[in-house]
Amino acid sequence: MDIQVIANEEEFNRLLDEKNDFYLLKHSLTCPVSTFVKRQYDQFSEKTDIPCYMLHVQEARPLSNQIAEKFDVRHESPQAMLFHDKEVVWHDSHGAVTVEALEESTNRLT
Repeated sequence: MDIQVIANEEEFNRLLDEKNDFYLLKHSLTCPVSTFVKRQYDQFSEKTDIPCYMLHVQEARPLSNQIAEKFDVRHESPQAMLFHDKEVVWHDSHGAVTVEALEESTNRLT
């Protein structure tokens, strides 16, 4: 499944309105740990039916900060979040974001 990059509040709000479930990765374009996590996220996106999205922290800082504030999830980078019914039901960051952790997080949807 292709990972679409979102960059602004309008795109994010559209996701909240149109998708019951989706993943979002806050990805740093300059961090080696973020590069590792993105590879894990890419692999996971190929295995799941849940839509996967990403924002580049350096290019979408206002959106990244807004998400942290609105959903009361302290900003980290890299950071993966699972949204369900317009709420964050799972999130993790740095090396804890693995294919296995992402797969296990889908159990929160049942």
